[in-house]
Amino acid sequence: MGTLIVHPENEEQLTAVKAVLNALKVTFEEEESPYDPAFVAEILQAKKDIENGKGVKIRTKDLWK
Repeated sequence: MGTLIVHPENEEQLTAVKAVLNALKVTFEEEESPYDPAFVAEILQAKKDIENGKGVKIRTKDLWK
């Protein structure tokens, strides 16, 4: 059969998805993110800062000048 990849946005959604799968007797595997949550938060904040005009953008071709 096929494989589904689900991206719940919070713990409530994750719990609901697990409950539905268990009720349907569907086997599933759960993997934890290999990334430190603090690191992920920093990266997302940096992306948000760049979108809001904060920080410095350097074009790729200018990196080695």
